[in-house]
Amino acid sequence: MKFVGRTEEIKMLRRMRENSATEAQFIVITGRRRVGKTALLRHALEDGVIPYVHLPITRQNEKTLCKELQAEVEQALHLGILGTCETFSDLFKVLMVASKTSRFTVVLDEFQEFDRINPAVFGQVAAIWDEHHADSRINLVVCGSVNRLMNKVFFNDGEPLYGRNTGSFLLRPFKASLLKQILSENSPGYSADDLLALWTVTGGVARYVNMMMNAKAFTREAMVNVIFSPGSSYLSEGRAILAEEFGPDYGTYFTILSAIASGATTTAEMKNLLGVDVNGYLTKLEDQYQLVSKKQPLFDKSTGKNCHYEIDDCFFRYWFRFVFKYRGYIELERYDQLRYIALRDFDAFSGYALERYFQWKFTETTSYVNMGAWWDRKGSEEIDLVCEDELGGEMAFYEVKRDPRRYSKEKLLVKVGAFLVKNPGKRQLRHTVGLLSLADM
Repeated sequence: MKFVGRTEEIKMLRRMRENSATEAQFIVITGRRRVGKTALLRHALEDGVIPYVHLPITRQNEKTLCKELQAEVEQALHLGILGTCETFSDLFKVLMVASKTSRFTVVLDEFQEFDRINPAVFGQVAAIWDEHHADSRINLVVCGSVNRLMNKVFFNDGEPLYGRNTGSFLLRPFKASLLKQILSENSPGYSADDLLALWTVTGGVARYVNMMMNAKAFTREAMVNVIFSPGSSYLSEGRAILAEEFGPDYGTYFTILSAIASGATTTAEMKNLLGVDVNGYLTKLEDQYQLVSKKQPLFDKSTGKNCHYEIDDCFFRYWFRFVFKYRGYIELERYDQLRYIALRDFDAFSGYALERYFQWKFTETTSYVNMGAWWDRKGSEEIDLVCEDELGGEMAFYEVKRDPRRYSKEKLLVKVGAFLVKNPGKRQLRHTVGLLSLADM
């Protein structure tokens, strides 16, 4: 699949590169694995305007790593480096000194890995930057896929690199409009169900969208065939990304995530299902790994029990529901049965994905600021999507249905009445109610 989209990100990267002609630039980019950070940087900056070198920080001995990185630097930037840089601080100092007489772009990819290789690197980089950046013309781009660590290193007051960067952004999955464009260009006659399937199994993450387009998998059936087939890289993705992060407890974390993906979303339901206290694990999944979030009814400020947990990433939600849960079938290579299960359960599973899709779409196309589901404490009244435009003085209440025939305006109005009883401060806003279905995607 050709490179598409990311127009604003490309403009920003190239603008900051232009700025490096007069002032050193230090750009920080974060984003989950497979979202397309490296492809974006190559497309935007490896265009011959100034020399470019991409340095992947891999988890290995620092001396061995620096030997590899030095070879990359010498080849890409044509720098003659005397001797061997045995530490990253030595190599970084060489780059900073060289950038006083030569302009170039340096990309440090997966920079957070230094937390395990040698945490002292963060302070060393800060000290070298402070000493040399005033008369440097380097265009330094640092990116990483573990948001927790990247945010800690660069945005926590008191950390050595705090305040050093001249720009930053979070690279997110493709927007709804771009996902529709990609599917339209590859399959002009696509249906809304095809679009929902693509969103459900990829979450708009570049790597997985690319996988489906390259395989010409434009329908739910074709996508399921790609996923559940011998040698499919999709099957190993979740484990490849998360197992090392979780360490020896990865089995427990995976089981909890699988339970959430299958509908056990409260701590009580998870404890009953798994037989263990999950609170500590959930706290880490939410705060450290940023994989799940605790959801409460929109505008509910209480800290009570009226909450549940959700997997925020659509890809992981699908992977844990259909790949990890049925890993026994995969080991036995029963792909026909796996495809049958995935297609059989798609409609029920994708209902939630459809709700998330509209939140995702509305962030791009509307002025809504607050969006989310609402339910009462008994769970008897629930609204799929409540949206508020506070500045515009408007609220919208939506039922999200794959099958429009299941929508009842009268029932929704009753639920809105229950919502307003709990949130009387919202009565003065203009209210609209409606249905969102596949036809509105």
